[in-house]
Amino acid sequence: MSTPSTPAPAPIPTVRPAGCPFDPPEEFARLRTDHPVSPLAYPDGHVGWLVTSHALVRAILADPRFSHRSELAHSPFPGAGVSEKPQPAPPGAFTAMDPPEHTHYRHLLTGQFTVRRMRQLTARIQEITSEHLDAMERLGPTVDLVEAFALPIPSLVICELLGVPTEERARFQRDMTTLLRLDIPQEKKMAIFVALTEYMRELVVAKRAEPTDDLLGGLVAGGRLTDEELAVIGGILMGAGFETTANMLALGAFALMSHPDQLAVLRADPSVTDKAVEELLRYLSIIPGTIRTALEDVELAGQLIKAGQTVTVSIPAANRDPEHFPDPDTFDLRKPTAGHVAFGHGIHQCLGQQLARVEMQVGIPALFERFPTLRLAVPPEEVPLRTDMLIYGVHRLPVTWDGA
Repeated sequence: MSTPSTPAPAPIPTVRPAGCPFDPPEEFARLRTDHPVSPLAYPDGHVGWLVTSHALVRAILADPRFSHRSELAHSPFPGAGVSEKPQPAPPGAFTAMDPPEHTHYRHLLTGQFTVRRMRQLTARIQEITSEHLDAMERLGPTVDLVEAFALPIPSLVICELLGVPTEERARFQRDMTTLLRLDIPQEKKMAIFVALTEYMRELVVAKRAEPTDDLLGGLVAGGRLTDEELAVIGGILMGAGFETTANMLALGAFALMSHPDQLAVLRADPSVTDKAVEELLRYLSIIPGTIRTALEDVELAGQLIKAGQTVTVSIPAANRDPEHFPDPDTFDLRKPTAGHVAFGHGIHQCLGQQLARVEMQVGIPALFERFPTLRLAVPPEEVPLRTDMLIYGVHRLPVTWDGA
């Protein structure tokens, strides 16, 4: 039974303030102040918790008493998974495992995603970006920035990195987008997931027969993973490698065009590019959250989290916490952003975060350098937002510029 000091369980807030496409639901701010650990009603009937403070989010994500095993978890978002009930992670699905299984896979993959290797990709990312800007110029001066720029660049980069044939890129884009929709039946998602995994397995078999010099080929050559494990890993990396970055590129461009004073800062001083990328990651927080399940009773901010209860940590709420970030609701490319949790925290922190950073550090300045007069081609309120998707962003971003 709830007490006056503890709110009754309620679904996770999802409604963003009208006319503010970059701000999270307003309810997060109230909860963070009054009830940073509040009861959460999950769609499947489970009653767990929602955590909205920056300090508590980081504490949970670094605490081994909270599990990331998929079979223990309950999703706060209806339609977010590929099955209605929590299922054990298949071999290779390291993102849904705890140590020591997670540690085993993560160790094999970490060497493929070092800062040094990602930096070595910079020249190729610059080349791919330039090619798409050239194509935009030929198509313009009005294009959909998602289709012409934000989506193809990271999808082509991850295809090349993994060694996936370029002609399969469109298929992966379509299928990965479908998997992230919240209004698609689980049966359809499962069929797509199975087909993608089977394709990746066939690709792995081909790489065993004819070794290739790419990330997936390197894992195959390592000889420590089965075809089934490699197929699942390949699918995870493929999906994570372009969907999030694509939405950051598009929504980031939208945010900069909507804040001309900050865009002027970026144009005037290229040395702020790295800080600008971190501020975009913090301010936009396109990942709604992540979930953990208590393995034992844990007291947190005066609340008892019982063993077996799922805790949802809100990434947008944590990244707007005024206890950690000064004036957090203001978009300012020069403000300190250390400690943001856009890529998570702890042992499950995003493996490909350096790749995402490089793509944004290259792509965003290049876009506005090539098209200094770039602006929206429609009123801001007509930009279709991805409120029906697990990862936030824009479905389309019509833009235009001076000249033809």
